[in-house]
Amino acid sequence: MAVATREMTHLDQLPAGMSSSSSSSIRRDRFSLNMSRTQSAPATPTPRPLRQRPRPFPNSYWATPYLIACEFPFCPLTPTQIERKNTKQKLDTLLSAGVRTFIDLTEPHELFPYWPHLAQRCYDLGIDPREVEYHNFPIRDRSLPESVEFVRRIMDVLRDNENRGRVAAVHCRGGIGRTGLIVGCWLVECGIARNGDDALRMIAEEWKNVEKCKRYPSSPETGPQHEYVRTFERAAWIDEKHQVL
Repeated sequence: MAVATREMTHLDQLPAGMSSSSSSSIRRDRFSLNMSRTQSAPATPTPRPLRQRPRPFPNSYWATPYLIACEFPFCPLTPTQIERKNTKQKLDTLLSAGVRTFIDLTEPHELFPYWPHLAQRCYDLGIDPREVEYHNFPIRDRSLPESVEFVRRIMDVLRDNENRGRVAAVHCRGGIGRTGLIVGCWLVECGIARNGDDALRMIAEEWKNVEKCKRYPSSPETGPQHEYVRTFERAAWIDEKHQVL
């Protein structure tokens, strides 16, 4: 299965208030709302301990200073419905919290896609759409990634994102299984966790404060997903680099 990360072009030519979904040329293998990464300064997270940072919404948590883990952030509601429900799109909340990179782990047919609406949401919030990136790495619900190489590609996006000082959000449908798996792998890969067991312990501590923990007491969700994180190892070149340093 090919990774569905795509690049949207011509976004900078759209007039304010116009949806990006009708005027975009999309190329296979990468989608990005970022047309010029050097044009705008990266979003800088608030320099405070993670536990003291407000979570964007109840079913989310800060996994690292540059990464938010959460549930699917979009529901196709009209402005009238949103006003009647006295709520707002979680997508808007994430953007307002400084998220500029979205990593979507859902399959294309799984939920109503939000990437066609990202540009409009940015315009409405006064954010330059060229600052925002979207990546789709589909993993089947309650399942494992198709290969280690597939996971390494997600790790590469997270590493590049952190190197540029950008805040990312990773999510699946419920933010439990697939999201927990990728967060665990990243905690090992970036060196915050000593190993997979340590990463699972860190996720468990954060998960206690997530609203849906009452219904779903564990993240990742399945035994095989836990085992995947527990046995995940950092890329060899990272260890070699650290030894040299």
